[in-house]
Amino acid sequence: MPVFAYEAIDQGGQKVTKELEAASKDDALKKIKSQGLRPMKVTLRAARAGPGKSGKGKARVLFDWVTSAQITTFTTQLATLQDAGLPIVRSVKILEGQQKPGRFKDQLAHVAEDVEGGATFSEALAKFPKSFDKLYVSMVKAGEAGGVLDVILNRLAGFMEKSQKLRKKVKGAMIYPVAVICVAGLILVVIMAYVVPSFEAMFKDLGQRLPGPTQLLLSLSQAIRQFWYLIPGVPFLLWLAWKGIGRSQKGRRAIDAFKLRMPIFGNIINKSAISRFCRTLGTLIASGVPILEALRIVKDAIGNVIIANAIEEVHGSIREGETIADPLRASGVFDDLIVNMIDVGEETGELDKMLIKIADNYENDVDVAVEGLSSLLEPLIIVGLGGTVGFIVVSLFLPLIEIIKSVGK
Repeated sequence: MPVFAYEAIDQGGQKVTKELEAASKDDALKKIKSQGLRPMKVTLRAARAGPGKSGKGKARVLFDWVTSAQITTFTTQLATLQDAGLPIVRSVKILEGQQKPGRFKDQLAHVAEDVEGGATFSEALAKFPKSFDKLYVSMVKAGEAGGVLDVILNRLAGFMEKSQKLRKKVKGAMIYPVAVICVAGLILVVIMAYVVPSFEAMFKDLGQRLPGPTQLLLSLSQAIRQFWYLIPGVPFLLWLAWKGIGRSQKGRRAIDAFKLRMPIFGNIINKSAISRFCRTLGTLIASGVPILEALRIVKDAIGNVIIANAIEEVHGSIREGETIADPLRASGVFDDLIVNMIDVGEETGELDKMLIKIADNYENDVDVAVEGLSSLLEPLIIVGLGGTVGFIVVSLFLPLIEIIKSVGK
C-alpha cells in the first residue's frame, strides 16, 4: 500500500511530521483529519509491495530505465502545454497519464505530487538525477526564477532534439559497417572451422611439405576449433579492460586523448564534443544561468576529460576577471576559428548567439564527416574481406599447385 508523508498542525498548534499508509491521497487526508490534525502538506513517498509481487518489482527496477528519447518527448510536449497556459501540475499529470506503466510514469507522478505539495518544479525534478541531469534542472530553475519557464522549456526541447538527432546520425552510420563485419566474421569462422579441415585431411594424405601460408591457415583453423569459446569472450574481456583502465584518472585521460586522436573517428568525436560544449553553454547562458555555474554544468556534461580540463581553466580565468577565449586558445583543443568567434561574442555581448552559431556549424561538419565515414568504411571493409578470402583461397591451392608442378616434371 502507498506510504504518504505528511505535515500537520495538532490542536495545540504544534507541527507534526509523520508517515501513514493509505489507498490514495484523499484517503490519507481523511485519516489525518480523523486524528484531530489539520493537514498542511501530504506527499507520496513509497509503495510497499504486497505478497508475491516483490519479484516483479525487482525485475522492473533492473530492466526498466528512462531513455533520452522519453525525456525529449516529455520536454517537447510539456513546452507545448505551457505555451497553451496550463498550470505546471496539470501539465505533468496529463503527460504522466500518457506514459506506459514503468519507472518514468512513476517519476512523473512523484513530480506532480511534490509540486502540488509546495515544491518547485526544479526541486521535484532534481530528485531524479538519472532522468533529469544538472543541465535540465538548472535551466528549469532559471526559467522559474525569470518567470519564463515556457520559453526555457522550448529552448531545452530544441537543444535535446538536436542532440538526439546528432546521436542517431552517428549510430545510424555505424549500423551497416558493424552488421557487415559481424556477418562476414561469422562466415569466416564457419569456413575456418568446417571447410579448411577437409583440405587439411587431404594434405595429410599427400604427405608433402606444405607452404608457409598453408601451414599458417591450418594452424589458425585448429586454434579456432580448439578455442572457439574465446571468440565471444575476447571482445568482452577487451571491453572489461577498457572499462578498467578508464576508472583511474590517468587511464581516463589517456583514453579520452586517444579518442580525440583516433584515425577516421577522432575528427568526428572532436567536433561532436566541441559542438556539445558550445550548444550547451550557449543554451545555458541564453536561459539566464550565471556563466560560472553554466561552465560547471558543461564540464560535468561534456563527457571528455581533456575538454573538461580546458573548461576548468576557463572557469578559473573568468573567476579571476579574465576572458573565455585565452584559456581555450591555450588548451590546444579548440581551433583558432572557434576561439576568435567566442572572442567576438564576448566583445559584442552576444556570446550565447555566437556559441549556438558555432554549434550549428560544427554539427553540419559532423553530418558531412559521418556521411564521409560511411563512404570510406564500405571500400575498406570490401578490401579487407577480399584480402582475407584471397589469402584463404591462395593458401588452400598452393599445395595443389606444387603437386601439379611436380607431376609436370
